[in-house]
Amino acid sequence: MELINQKVGIVCCSNGQRKSYREKINELQGVLSDIGLKPVFSDYIYEKEGVFSGTAAQRADALMKLFCDREIKEIFDISGGDIANGILPYLNYQQIKTSDGRLWGYSDVTAILNAIYAKTGKQSVLYQIRNLIYDNREQQLLDFENMVINHGNDLLQLSYEFVQGSAMQGVVVGGNIRCFLKLAGTEYMPDLDKKILLLESFHGKTAQIETYLCQLQQLGAFKKAAGILLGTFTQMEEEACNPDVVTLVKRAVGNHLPIAVTKDIGHGTNAKAIIIGTEMLFEKRIENRI
Repeated sequence: MELINQKVGIVCCSNGQRKSYREKINELQGVLSDIGLKPVFSDYIYEKEGVFSGTAAQRADALMKLFCDREIKEIFDISGGDIANGILPYLNYQQIKTSDGRLWGYSDVTAILNAIYAKTGKQSVLYQIRNLIYDNREQQLLDFENMVINHGNDLLQLSYEFVQGSAMQGVVVGGNIRCFLKLAGTEYMPDLDKKILLLESFHGKTAQIETYLCQLQQLGAFKKAAGILLGTFTQMEEEACNPDVVTLVKRAVGNHLPIAVTKDIGHGTNAKAIIIGTEMLFEKRIENRI
């Protein structure tokens, strides 16, 4: 389908954007328009009451309207924060399943992406579209256009290396470790059996990441998963925390599970995208490209 002049959705399912960010959001709108996309914004973008742009039901309804618009194939969540999982009971998963729309988001939106996969089997994209207006904007825009306009896969090309094992294959689930764990014990948690579990984090030093890994261990995640893909752990890396995240993960999973690391997934403005709910093969080879 020709995507020039194609409508795309813009939502904010987690914390509302600060009103001081309006100029940046307008800049993003301009960038999308310049490449031939027509952004359709939710009515619930900016903070109105504390961090809330609207109630959970209102934010869910705004997302559903975009999923139900047959002209919209890509829906971009520009938020992060803490409150995304509040919308999960208000979503119509049957309508999402039959929709041609695909949701993109990162960080706290991890909860929604994985809930959609768990309830529908539908794929979503772990990626923050605001990267198009940050310091790596030129390369980000090239890769984004290649994927969304030209149906290429440049934005999905990851560099990685194994720190344990040499290969793993399975459907990718996960994302931000803190936000993924909000789904534990709920109907929205994906089955981790034979999955590649993607983990990354923005905030969190050694103690916080350790407790998240302990929770995953106690959930049986590391006995079920086919492998672990570690993205960036921003605060740990910036503060050179000791032990580092690889050491913590190896302690948690034991020596039976393949573990690969990538700098291409996480909260960096140079981050690539990865599709939640798609099967991927990672294997050790000379160029380590997928």
